[in-house]
Amino acid sequence: MISVAEAQDLCLDGLTTLGAEVVALADAAQRTLLAPASAARPQPPFAASAMDGYAVVSDRAVPGAVYTVVGEAAAGHAWSGTIGRGQALRIFTGAPIPDGASRVIIQEDVTRTADTIRLNENLDENPYIRPAGADFPADFTLPAPRILAPSDLALLAAMNVATVTVARKPHVALIATGDELVMPGGNPRPDQIIASNIFGLKALIDQNGGTASILPIAADTKDALRETLQAAVAADVIVTIGGASVGDHDLVGEVAQDFGLDRAFYKIAMRPGKPLMSGALQGKPFLGLPGNPVSAMVCGHLFLIPLIRKMLGQHDVLPTEILATLGTDIGPNGPRAHYMRSRLIDGPDGRVITPATRQDSALLTVLAEANALLIRPVRDPARRAGEQIKAIPL
Repeated sequence: MISVAEAQDLCLDGLTTLGAEVVALADAAQRTLLAPASAARPQPPFAASAMDGYAVVSDRAVPGAVYTVVGEAAAGHAWSGTIGRGQALRIFTGAPIPDGASRVIIQEDVTRTADTIRLNENLDENPYIRPAGADFPADFTLPAPRILAPSDLALLAAMNVATVTVARKPHVALIATGDELVMPGGNPRPDQIIASNIFGLKALIDQNGGTASILPIAADTKDALRETLQAAVAADVIVTIGGASVGDHDLVGEVAQDFGLDRAFYKIAMRPGKPLMSGALQGKPFLGLPGNPVSAMVCGHLFLIPLIRKMLGQHDVLPTEILATLGTDIGPNGPRAHYMRSRLIDGPDGRVITPATRQDSALLTVLAEANALLIRPVRDPARRAGEQIKAIPL
């Protein structure tokens, strides 16, 4: 058995992006920007009023000063004249500052009578002008790669960028295997269970920038597996769930080898998730995940999602590890790294993590309640509440 770190390295080795595509800004949310995007103009493109008020020459703006209102400017409607001494322009937020003006007096600091304003005694000293380019200059560039968040899309729109170059999404074929499985909504026999892993994994893939297709459940025969794998090789990544252990009915490894699998490893020193297989199948990344629901999902976080992220051209693709305070005593760990389903909370003195009392790899209810994986290294000694320990937020 190899370590988790070694397995992650082997899963990621040699992976590259699937190429780039240009998409409209409205379709770019959560996509990975591959090419830097450059602004077409500064923001704001002109000195603009930051408040509703009156634009004036600042050198005589003192309490009691009187001005004649000579016009009005609103956002999108600039005033074309020049402000002289003793003149004021009624101006609204976002409107361009007229030539000659160097300050905006907010409307709360003014008493207006017809076309005349007088500045009040408690005069705010803020000039309330946003300089041209205050947000970003004309040569501003949004660097790549980066996952485009909603705030990035707003920024790109302000840069007058209508389309962006992003990584093509990896398409993952998900194959659940086993005669014991029935799709949700079906009519299982007393000796059958509902296929659940594929739905959690599909959501995980979609959430992290890929797309996933759920193929028909493959029966426990070589012919059925060959037929399903033949359909799967059209995808960019092939993932099987179950059938990769050592039982008489676990045929995935054997059939995949016959189908051209170049296997990188089989079995890792971790729990849950020991019977994990990885390699390349007809040139496509291949993962054979364990059949137990929790094992499959934990391996999805540790191996499948980093693979997807690297194919999207991202950096720092491995799960983020944090330090948290252990909320309870735990005993020593054994010869495999243990990723314990846990609850992570923000306490008054920092983050506190408490593992679930039940860690069976078939318990989806425990996984559903967990929001973190507590990491126990190989042969980790007993730990006491209050110690610092590594964890992966989910």
